[in-house]
Amino acid sequence: MPRLAAASLAGTAIEFYDFFVYGTAAALVLGPLFFPTFSALAGTLAAFGTFGVGFLARPLGSVLFGHLGDRRGRRPVLVLSLLLTGASTVAVGCVPSYGSIGVAAPVLLLVLRFFQGLGLGGEWGGAVLLTAEHAPPGRRALWSSFPQVGPAIGFVLANGVVLALSATLSDAEFARWGWRVPFWAAGALALGGLLLRWSIVESPRFLEIDDHARVPFVEVVRHHRRLVLLTAGALSAGYAVFYTVTTWSLTYATERLGVSRTVMLTCVMAAVVVKASLTPFMALLSDRFGRRPMCLTGCAACGLWMLPMIALLGTGRPLLMFLGILGALVSFITMFAVIAAYLPELYEARVRCTGAAVGYNLGGVLGGALTPIVATALAEHSGRVPWGVGAYLTGVALLSLACFALLPETRPVPVPAVEPVTG
Repeated sequence: MPRLAAASLAGTAIEFYDFFVYGTAAALVLGPLFFPTFSALAGTLAAFGTFGVGFLARPLGSVLFGHLGDRRGRRPVLVLSLLLTGASTVAVGCVPSYGSIGVAAPVLLLVLRFFQGLGLGGEWGGAVLLTAEHAPPGRRALWSSFPQVGPAIGFVLANGVVLALSATLSDAEFARWGWRVPFWAAGALALGGLLLRWSIVESPRFLEIDDHARVPFVEVVRHHRRLVLLTAGALSAGYAVFYTVTTWSLTYATERLGVSRTVMLTCVMAAVVVKASLTPFMALLSDRFGRRPMCLTGCAACGLWMLPMIALLGTGRPLLMFLGILGALVSFITMFAVIAAYLPELYEARVRCTGAAVGYNLGGVLGGALTPIVATALAEHSGRVPWGVGAYLTGVALLSLACFALLPETRPVPVPAVEPVTG
């Protein structure tokens, strides 16, 4: 289990590094470089629009890689998804700016971002299922939480590289070539991840299945569509909160409040490190008290904290901004540390890779794709403290809370080989 968990964590860290480095670049430099004919606001919105395309591609990646995972095994998904995401990320770093090739530049950016999302849509399902299906039932949430630490490590790596470059390069040098370096570094990270994952053995749960689904996505739509919609709605708050504090807040703080890029990145990274360290602890609580209670608690905390978080961000004072972000991320991880065990337990094994991944990534579309765009637009028409952003996030949290309330508890029930857990 430790070796398997390490391989899953490393892969998710690398793939989310690829995904997050784009989000950071979109918040800081992609608008002027690829949409120079737009106003500053429109350029930022356009850059966040290409960011959102990655989320729109993730459910499709879930369907494609989920089909592979349910038909051929979880292990091939881990290798192919990492290869696709890594290659796409390196290619983003090679795209010339609008000033060099004109409109072809943002078009290429859009296409590569789509492939990034496609690969990441398959990654989560493969990594989480391989860990969950190997783990003993009494510690399934704990072991499954390690892939959930991967996004935090990927975020810290991505922003750490950007922070180091920001501290050593001038703004002109960073805009000219420095922003490309984190994308190129993805190639070396992907190669290391592939070597680590090559020796992973296939899931024993998958090997027990005698009757594989012919078209897993069709079966999911036919027999589990209510479950997919509920899980997507339930997870949307987590995505909305996470990408508000890790992507939109960078633009808001640097452009609206005049906070330096280095200070803001440091605040966010410190909060993400704390969140990552709490992930296994929250998962252990889930193994003790159940999946649904932890999810309901985390979602309710998100709803209660959004307006205070916006108030703390609006102060422009680093310590208070850090506390606002930290409270949001602790609320977020209270539910998302549990999801890696909860979602697989909700689906029967023959369609689990497709069902769990589609529900997870549809939540990303609802909560992650639009949130930076909506938050940017709401903040533009408000004062120093954008209360509209807090109200929007509170509304999303209430929607997710209602969806979690309609989902069943699964903790006492072992992951079945063929029988579904319905609700």
